[in-house]
Amino acid sequence: MSSFFYIFLVSLPLASLTNGDADLIQKTCKITNYYDLCVSTLESDPTSMGLDTKGLVLILVRVATANATNTSTFLSSESLSTTNDTTLKKVLKECSDKYVYAGDALRASVQDLASESYDYASMHVMAAADYPNACHNTFIGYPKLIYPQEIARREDALKHLFIWNIWRYMNSVVFNNPVEDRDSILEQSM
Repeated sequence: MSSFFYIFLVSLPLASLTNGDADLIQKTCKITNYYDLCVSTLESDPTSMGLDTKGLVLILVRVATANATNTSTFLSSESLSTTNDTTLKKVLKECSDKYVYAGDALRASVQDLASESYDYASMHVMAAADYPNACHNTFIGYPKLIYPQEIARREDALKHLFIWNIWRYMNSVVFNNPVEDRDSILEQSM
């Protein structure tokens, strides 16, 4: 079992709602690079009130899953409607599939957390972070194709706005130490 997830979940009961739901959301988001987005995401979810830290992380996972699904749908529609270039259509289809896999991995991480299979949850979240890289790398394999800005924006949103923040918060809870620097191991690996 991954010691990271084991320590994280063992420490969950210690992170109670003693200062209220809003304080916990602010504490959760304080260590992210996108504080305002994190707070607005969690506060806009009506289920966030009364949740513990694990519940808040699960909301972020749910939002990240929706992002991956929406990106896959976007890429599918782009591959069908915007070009006659068969190579670009092929690459867009491959990218669409990668985002489907990212969504699948995030859904699997939720199931793993529920069954306390923390090592698998860790593996699935890391896989979800890597699928956008695989899409980007597919474009690199075709030097005449330019990586579209809209895909880059969506890649950034999935990897950095959501998955990174999930990991940053989990690391902070596990080690009971707020993260001071903005370069986590996950960020350095991307």
